[in-house]
Amino acid sequence: MAYVKNLFDKNFIEYASYVIRDRAIPDLEDGLKPVQRRIMHTLFEMDDGRFQKVANVVGQAMKYHPHGDASIGGALVVLANKGIFIEKQGNFGNMYTGDSASAPRYIECRVHPLAKDFLVTNPAVTHYIPNYDGRKTEPEVYRAKIPVVLLIGAEGIAVGMSTKILPYNIKEVLEAEIKALKGESFQVYPDVPTGGLIDVSNYNDGNGKIISRAKFDLSDEKKIVITELPLDTTSESLMNSIENAYKSGKIKISSIDDFTTDHCQIEIKLPRGVYAKDVEKALYAYTDCEKSISCQMLVIKDNMPVLMTATEIIKYYSKKLTAIIKDELEFEKGKLTDELHARTLERIFIEERIYKKIELMKTAETVNKAVKDGFKPFKAELIRDITDEDVEQLLKIPIRRISLFDINKNRDQVKAINDRLKEINRRLKHLTECAVEYLDGMLKKFASLGGIERHTKIAKFAAIEVKQIAKRDRSLRYDDKGYLGISVLGGRELFKVTSFDRIFIVHASGVWSVCDVPDKLFVDKNMWYCNYAEKEIINNILFTVIYRDPKTKYCYIKRCRVSGWIMNRDYNFAPDGMEVLHIDTRGDFKFTLKYVKKPRMQILTQEFDAMAYEEKGLKAGGVRLEAKEVEELIVKKADGMQGNLFNE
Repeated sequence: MAYVKNLFDKNFIEYASYVIRDRAIPDLEDGLKPVQRRIMHTLFEMDDGRFQKVANVVGQAMKYHPHGDASIGGALVVLANKGIFIEKQGNFGNMYTGDSASAPRYIECRVHPLAKDFLVTNPAVTHYIPNYDGRKTEPEVYRAKIPVVLLIGAEGIAVGMSTKILPYNIKEVLEAEIKALKGESFQVYPDVPTGGLIDVSNYNDGNGKIISRAKFDLSDEKKIVITELPLDTTSESLMNSIENAYKSGKIKISSIDDFTTDHCQIEIKLPRGVYAKDVEKALYAYTDCEKSISCQMLVIKDNMPVLMTATEIIKYYSKKLTAIIKDELEFEKGKLTDELHARTLERIFIEERIYKKIELMKTAETVNKAVKDGFKPFKAELIRDITDEDVEQLLKIPIRRISLFDINKNRDQVKAINDRLKEINRRLKHLTECAVEYLDGMLKKFASLGGIERHTKIAKFAAIEVKQIAKRDRSLRYDDKGYLGISVLGGRELFKVTSFDRIFIVHASGVWSVCDVPDKLFVDKNMWYCNYAEKEIINNILFTVIYRDPKTKYCYIKRCRVSGWIMNRDYNFAPDGMEVLHIDTRGDFKFTLKYVKKPRMQILTQEFDAMAYEEKGLKAGGVRLEAKEVEELIVKKADGMQGNLFNE
């Protein structure tokens, strides 16, 4: 058993780790999930400046992502619709209506030029690992220069954890990163292309919740036009929620039409006697026009899931950007230094006719030695010591190139390399300024695409609770057969209710309970009391209970209040086995006890005043009225009539 348990534990841990790291949670370094990263790697490999069939890209991506073409195609469409990774051609769906993209064989794509700017593909800077079958290599993670995880957002459910990162505005994020580099304070909030309104009072920098609303045009009091959508909503899903609310009688509308294309336009026409201001709150309460969205910024950092805030991510990227720029500059510096060394060797080799010294040499060793010896007088001009690889490159220079060697051209090339090396050295000393310069350049490039201004408006509003706007317009009825509910036909109306109300009921047996508004519920033919189960109402009622012991026929009185309850649970005003004769909610009333007639008994009736008895606890026993057997209880009503009291 221990072996089996250990085997299950090991396999489950490996599975959980795989789901967390390789499927559901994005990596902080590049903000991408593995399937997205492999799609980008495929596009970089296939990039020739022309559009490729999406079906072809999906097929090529399967070399790196062994999970089927459907998941790759869906992820590619989502990534393309972000607008900064993939250029698209054809129908890639509609974010407003929720319409899906055309089949992969009908649409085309290519890598976006901007993606080449902020995703580092240089193998000297980005670490590459073997793919799943070892035939090719893929990036472990890209080194992104901007906070991709905030720009595109992410959502995923893993084993025991989940992430929900809303997308942010490109301009605001890059400006915030610039402020972070300069040591200034900043604050960023989500933004989506579909617009709408958001309240970020409880957003908690990415780990709280926001309230998102649709934007209404109420200029016509007989019509409501929805012009912007809430987060995570399409016009189709919004229409469905409005139609469902109408069918269930929660909102009153005449018709609804969807004219959404590249922007939202849903028209709701209202019936006679209903105006836009009357329906506005109901739309927020009963439909997806208002949504509460919980957020959690869970990312993979250093191979571990970590909960971060938007501010922490931007500060992390500001430091990371300077490190990437430094690595790129040092890589370029190394390449230019090697190039300068090669140009210097070539010039000396040809100009000083060192190649003449190898004409009489018979072996490779003597040729190698002759070349190295020829450079000894010029050692001071060399960038570094000459190596065997350098000699091999010099020996490969063709005779035609030697005869046509242009010394002026060589000097110009050397000067250009030296100038660039000086610039690189200067930039290495001012990495922060270089990072700011890069971000300013990216801002201009993104601005040239258009649409980088904020779409979602930040506003202050509280979520509308359904209970607050629900109107008590349904009759709670009680008939002669003992049925209570909103679907009871006939009988008499007790009061108006909503479907969110709760009802306090006192049955004929003295049992009381609290339940939701019933559709049709049998209670009793002689129900004592019924009212809204609101503590402000029930706590202020003094219940007077008169009950009789079936064995002794003595009567007891108990006055108490109800202070709390559990839904759908029965409670008893009187002790078990007692016969409840009367329950009253009036503070002051009088009642008469009629005693059983016995020999030498002179007083057969006696009047009592309920006010004469003190209030007790709900669980306490009653006070015995008289040590006499009671035959009948007569209660005086307020109008002087006698009989039972109901809901007075």
